[in-house]
Amino acid sequence: MKSSELIELLKEKILIFDGAMGTMLFKNGLSPGSCPELLNIEFPNAVENVHRLYINAGAEVIETNTFGANRIKLSAFGIADKVKELNYRAVEIARKAAGTKVLVAGSIGPTGKLIFPLGDLSFDEAYAAFKEQAGYLLEAGADLIIIETMSDLQEMRAALLAVKEFGDIPVICQMTYEKNGRTITGSDPETAARVLSAMGATVVGLNCSLGPEEAIEIIKKMARAGGVYLSAQPNAGLPDTKGGVESYAVTPEYMAKYAREMVRLGVSVVGGCCGTTPEHIKAISEAVSDLRPPLRFPDRRCFLACRTRTLYIEGRGPTPFVGERINPTARKKLAESIKNGDFGPVIKEAEEQVRAGASILDVNVGVPGIDEASAMAKAVESIQRTVDVPLSIDSSNPEAIEAGLKYFCGRAIINSVDGSKDKLEKILPLARRYGAALIGLTLDESGIPESAEKRLKVAQKIVEYAEKYGIDRNFIFIDCLCLAAGVHQNQAIETLKAISLIKKELGVKTVLGISNISHGLPFRKTLNAAFLSMAIKEGLDLPIIDPLSPEVIGALRASDLLTDRDERGEYYVFSGRVEKTSEKTLKDAVINGNAENIKDLADLALKAGHSPLDVINEMVIPALEEVGKKYETGEFFLPQLIAAAEAAEMAFSHLRPLISSEKQKSHGTVVLATVRGDIHDIGKNIVKLMLSNNGFNVIDLGVDVPEEKIIEAAIESNADIIGLSALMTTTMVRMKDVVDLAKSRGIPSKIIVGGAVVTEEFAKMIGADGYAPDAVSAVNLVKKLVKLSH
Repeated sequence: MKSSELIELLKEKILIFDGAMGTMLFKNGLSPGSCPELLNIEFPNAVENVHRLYINAGAEVIETNTFGANRIKLSAFGIADKVKELNYRAVEIARKAAGTKVLVAGSIGPTGKLIFPLGDLSFDEAYAAFKEQAGYLLEAGADLIIIETMSDLQEMRAALLAVKEFGDIPVICQMTYEKNGRTITGSDPETAARVLSAMGATVVGLNCSLGPEEAIEIIKKMARAGGVYLSAQPNAGLPDTKGGVESYAVTPEYMAKYAREMVRLGVSVVGGCCGTTPEHIKAISEAVSDLRPPLRFPDRRCFLACRTRTLYIEGRGPTPFVGERINPTARKKLAESIKNGDFGPVIKEAEEQVRAGASILDVNVGVPGIDEASAMAKAVESIQRTVDVPLSIDSSNPEAIEAGLKYFCGRAIINSVDGSKDKLEKILPLARRYGAALIGLTLDESGIPESAEKRLKVAQKIVEYAEKYGIDRNFIFIDCLCLAAGVHQNQAIETLKAISLIKKELGVKTVLGISNISHGLPFRKTLNAAFLSMAIKEGLDLPIIDPLSPEVIGALRASDLLTDRDERGEYYVFSGRVEKTSEKTLKDAVINGNAENIKDLADLALKAGHSPLDVINEMVIPALEEVGKKYETGEFFLPQLIAAAEAAEMAFSHLRPLISSEKQKSHGTVVLATVRGDIHDIGKNIVKLMLSNNGFNVIDLGVDVPEEKIIEAAIESNADIIGLSALMTTTMVRMKDVVDLAKSRGIPSKIIVGGAVVTEEFAKMIGADGYAPDAVSAVNLVKKLVKLSH
């Protein structure tokens, strides 16, 4: 099946998917903590029976029992060598049940690990695991691939890229969202939908998450992407485990009611996740049977995106701009630091430019004699740990461009391609594969044309080539190129003429690096500011400038005011007040997750007369507390939380050896464990990191930990707190077993619980002392309980 075939199908009808495989298997005796995919080999009839129940209920697409059948996830069960067998058998079982009228979707779920720099799994490792699994699913005969329950946009990108390696395969990409309407790593629904659609996903949507009522709000936001085919497979609400029996509150009738609303909002694919049964799917199928697929009105606005937000470049509102300062050309110190693998100065430039208002950062690491692709990867990873804006990947090296595109979580812009055939054929496939926007330079094998009309011809060639590769001209920026006025004075006017001519004739956006106009001349900032104003008058959409130049920023904001792009004059009035060059303190570095410079800043604090203990207690700990507040208010997300915690950890490691042992007091001891039968540890590991950096002694027992072992560790360490984690509804009941055992043994340790499926009501029901929905809440709760007990 090809993507176009699935799209044609979705134009004709609402496509009904099945419900929860796991729910049905556990109802029929699958034990908590066991590997559901093993049933493909050991009890294939049980899996086939579930498929048939859903088909009889009206499912037109069934998903293979391969959600966790990637090498990384299977390794937790010691069966990584069975990847091929498990995926092949799953497709064979599904195909047997499906016959010729029902489609088979190969299911790919997450690895259970966070991708670097949020975790220790590399992008390439994740990509390889997903490619291996997708290959087996497709070889075995799956009609399409569904990548689902992804909580990290970067992991979804790795999986999507892996699947697209096999050609024009229909791919459904479904993220899972938290109560705040974002993924656990901070991506909002609209950004996820736009980024994944640009990368070639056939359908984007959500699954798992919460119940259908909450899913409606997420779908509304996804629908803003316009023209994107949407899917929704929500849970049947949150699980209730009263009496030790798992149940879900959302009835089939209630789910069906919301299914109709989802279709009205633009959903073309509907089904269910945790807790949904054949009865739910039957009700959904009947409820939407009289509905026609929603009309789609493509939103062709040009956009770039980072992990947590989308930037629109529309020609309305204040002019967005690209910060140019991460460029080693003619900057010896920056070039030397990049050559030595020190990206502290790169991070500093990124922070200062964003603080000064840069909408996008240009990243150029082109230093002679280095591995530019490796340096680009490191720069991109370092920058996006610290600031959250789209990036412009600036290089003439295709390998470096691809490295930047791969490791940037969002939609970047490539800077650049020119009109030469060789460049076009090397760069355009990268833009298409990664869904990137494109900057095209008006030069070719003959150099830079002298007239605006000839530059138009080069631009036209670039646009035509790009469209052949499937790149929409709305996402193409043409750089009309400015030459140094000191040498080519007459060319300044031709550049300005080319801007308006190309916009008029080709309908594309324009970009221009302003600073080159003043090269070799005195009073450069004045000349740059004047030329920028003239370019904006001609319709320049995206200037590349130095944000730390008050003259240039002033000219930009004045131009916006005079061209009616700053309606109330707010940007003009406040442009002069932006702090451009503040010195970073240790506290600032921790808050911004700037680990690269943390040791130097700690040493500066020591040289200023602060004791090591004072540096920790008065700078590092307060910084972490501020990060926690920003996380709780939604200003920061998981990536910023982890980056700050790791920066703090580096500061602690540097300072602790300087503090006498008697002064190094622990605030308390916490035993952490993922309960018996559960192998998930992402949330627990983040809690461990945050607690350690807040002065607690943490004993991490790992995953799948028996109750007795948890209690023994608490007794042996005289623990103040026992922290329990569970991700699955089938294993969260083990938390009660731990609580009961602790009470029967008279353990004084307070017990707190958390995890994706755990609720405060459940915590109270099992007799736990507290519930923590996230790492920041866990730290605050532990502090409170330890203080009360002492």
